[in-house]
Amino acid sequence: MSKLLLVEDDSGIVSALIEFLTSEGFSVRSVPGQREALDIVGRESFDLVLLDVSLSNGNGFAVCSAIKSEKGIPVIFLTASDDEYSTVSGFEVGADDYIPKPFRPRELVSRIRNVLRLTGRTGGVTRLGDVVIDTVRGTASRNGTDLFLSALEYRLLLVFLNNRGAVLSRNQLLEAIWDIAGEFVNDNTLTVYIKRLREKLEKDPQNPEIIKTVRGLGYKVDI
Repeated sequence: MSKLLLVEDDSGIVSALIEFLTSEGFSVRSVPGQREALDIVGRESFDLVLLDVSLSNGNGFAVCSAIKSEKGIPVIFLTASDDEYSTVSGFEVGADDYIPKPFRPRELVSRIRNVLRLTGRTGGVTRLGDVVIDTVRGTASRNGTDLFLSALEYRLLLVFLNNRGAVLSRNQLLEAIWDIAGEFVNDNTLTVYIKRLREKLEKDPQNPEIIKTVRGLGYKVDI
C-alpha cells in the first residue's frame, strides 16, 4: 500500500482528498505547512508527496527542494497557480508532476500511480507481523497461505491499514464499512466482523497483537 503525504492548508481540500484517496487504496497523512512537512518526512517514510505551493508557513518550492535533496521522494505539485513561472519553478526544484487546481480526482489518481510506477514505488505489498497484504491483488496471506477474507473483512482490514497507528472509534469503523455491506451494519455486526478478522489474522485471537483494543476508545493497528 502506497503511503502519501498531503501538504495542504485548505481543510476542505484535505478532507475531500483523504476520503477519496483512502477509498482508492492509499494510506494518507496530511500536514498544513512547511515546518510540519519537513518534520514528518524526517520521522516517517512516504512513497509520494502531494504538495501545494502556497502554505500556511513557508512555501512548496522550499519543501520540494528539501525533500528531494534529503529523501528523494517523488513530489506532485497541487496548486491554483497554473502560470508558466510556477510550473517551471516547480520542475526546477525537482517536482515529478504538476497539476493545477481544480483537478479531476480520477486524473489525480492516474497521475499518482504513473509517478509511483516510474519511480519504482508502487507499494502494492505491506505487512502486519507475519501477515502479508497485497492491495493490488486484494489478498491477505500468512506463509503463502491465503486467509480468504470476505469483502467486508478485507474492507475493514484496509481501513485499519489506511489509519495505521491511529485509534479508530466504533462509529468511525461503522461509517467506513457501511457502503459495501449487503445488509444493515450495526454495532453488534461490527463486533462479529472484528472477531472474525482477528481469528484469521492473529496467532492468538484471545490476545491480539495486530488489531488491538484501546479500552474506552476503540481499536488500532500499529504493528
